[in-house]
Amino acid sequence: MTAKATPANMTHAPEWLAALPPLRGKLMTDLAMGDICWFRVGGPADVVFMPADTDDLAAFLKALPAHVPLAVLGAGSNVLVRDGGLRGAVIRLGAAFGEITQTDETALTAGAAALDVRVARAAADASIAGLAFYRGIPGAIGGAVAMNAGAYGGETCDVLVEVEWLDRDGKKHVSAADALNLSYRHNGHDGFKVYTAARLKGARGDKAKILAEMEAISDKREDSQPVKARTGGSTFKNPDGADPTGLKAWKLIDAAGCRGLRVGDAQVSEQHCNFLINHGVATASDLETLGETVRQRVQETSGVELQWEIKRMGEARA
Repeated sequence: MTAKATPANMTHAPEWLAALPPLRGKLMTDLAMGDICWFRVGGPADVVFMPADTDDLAAFLKALPAHVPLAVLGAGSNVLVRDGGLRGAVIRLGAAFGEITQTDETALTAGAAALDVRVARAAADASIAGLAFYRGIPGAIGGAVAMNAGAYGGETCDVLVEVEWLDRDGKKHVSAADALNLSYRHNGHDGFKVYTAARLKGARGDKAKILAEMEAISDKREDSQPVKARTGGSTFKNPDGADPTGLKAWKLIDAAGCRGLRVGDAQVSEQHCNFLINHGVATASDLETLGETVRQRVQETSGVELQWEIKRMGEARA
């Protein structure tokens, strides 16, 4: 399909689509974000583009008018798209960006759409230790780089060597991990960027031990988190970051009496109170209101101002 075509799902296509060249990827208009995000909420995006490869993405970015708002959506696991949806264009990397290859004895290159759990498994298959923590992160590598995702004692900054990315003009770049200024759940890489691949390095390890570590992470996650619910992962950052002895968001939420708190069909998880759950018909507004209520109560009871870890995107419903 090309950008010039106007199939049935493009009857309300924005005028700027006509400025785009023929593209090999998939263009969709008015796509409900609730269909692809883990919370299962969110209004429509004006345009969603799934590029066929990096060159296709570069062509799209180069031709996209500068005034068009632009967002990047990964696996949809750590985002809350508001009920009014997303204006402009959304880039979503699909299977074409999901390849994982072993580049040397202790390193992998993973496409930005490669799921974290697949990266962990690929590393185990190659007897590469140090990447097992990705077994406990729901998302893809592009998002892991964008927020320095981590869990169970590991963070992306511990294993990232370099990242491939495109800027707003479609130019390709490669940056060393140090240039991203990564810290706890934070990426200091300035400006708009679309990460397309990452090179990750571990150490030589024993495959059986790595698989056992992954199994232990999986068991612990299933025991402690609502993994089968409609959720977006950890809602708030720990106030003391990655310090294992520091303040934990869930403890502050629990102490504020918020475990099980509800707004409509949105609820603070009884199992792990740093997770919000959509029980079926919650709106994005319900979930965001619930999160803000939690923040207010924690502030009142502990004096700590929790910061959102989940990325909130888009507009409220008019």
